[in-house]
Amino acid sequence: QVQLVESGGGLVQAGGSLRLSCVASIDIFRVKALEWYRQAPGKQRELVGAIASDGSTNYAESVKGRFAISRDTAKKTVYLQMNILKPEDTAVYFCKWFGFWGQGTQVTVSS
Repeated sequence: QVQLVESGGGLVQAGGSLRLSCVASIDIFRVKALEWYRQAPGKQRELVGAIASDGSTNYAESVKGRFAISRDTAKKTVYLQMNILKPEDTAVYFCKWFGFWGQGTQVTVSS
């Protein structure tokens, strides 16, 4: 069983930044990609981006150039750095690895 715990969410003004963390209970990152998703109220969960086992990253078009995913394998942690936040980025953010999901962390961007 793998446990994922997100943190770092909060309330921020438009144009601000937040860094989310996803801590895994075991070292998983070099096995398979870890993905970040988000779900806004009344909307389907959508893929934000991912970091592959080789460290390469990819992002949804809506966040490309503003968000960046990185990892610290020693800390078993993946980060989602979010810059130039917009109100439409408001959502619960989740990390996912295989079929394992974290509990999510709320990000609210005020205009």
